[in-house]
Amino acid sequence: MSRIRPSRFVHVVYRTRQFDKMIQWYRDVFDCRVQYQNPVLAFLTYDDEHHRVALVNLSAVKPQADEAERRGVIGVDHVAYTYASVEDLVENYAQLKDKGILPYWCIHHGVTMSMYYADPDGNQMEMQVDAFSSTDAANDYMNGPHFATNPIGVEYDPDEVLAKIRAGTPGSALLTRQSDLPVSPIRGALPAMSGRLARP
Repeated sequence: MSRIRPSRFVHVVYRTRQFDKMIQWYRDVFDCRVQYQNPVLAFLTYDDEHHRVALVNLSAVKPQADEAERRGVIGVDHVAYTYASVEDLVENYAQLKDKGILPYWCIHHGVTMSMYYADPDGNQMEMQVDAFSSTDAANDYMNGPHFATNPIGVEYDPDEVLAKIRAGTPGSALLTRQSDLPVSPIRGALPAMSGRLARP
């Protein structure tokens, strides 16, 4: 099988201690609208993508950080790439696994089914597939009760998904998050979002 590549680059996530100012800046500079916001997270977009910029409010997550810690965690958390289908996402996982490259986190956010990787320098990236076929449906989900209950997501086993795909289950049948619980323990405990995630 030839190598599978992302279909597009989709968003960037920043960690900040100036949450309200950052939201306003992206609204002013990119004419973004807020798709979803709670005290810790904000998702913004300037086009029909469900989010182009996400912000993590470190002041809400870990307000007592010392100066060195504050300098170390502000900035880019990760960048994201979308794949055309669940099949492409998991076959890419299989190709990378054959090269000894594994995700450190596989999570169904509800709006996306995602795998997170880190490069040799520790830069984090999300490889995802959209869970909804239309922007309106994704936006409705982000403004609905399921996303508010769990905007972080539920983890999944990529090998189980790969086995189902190879056994003939259509990827589209796996796009709906089956439950809002349990919240992922990796980032579900929000203080974990203030620093680097544990990786293999």
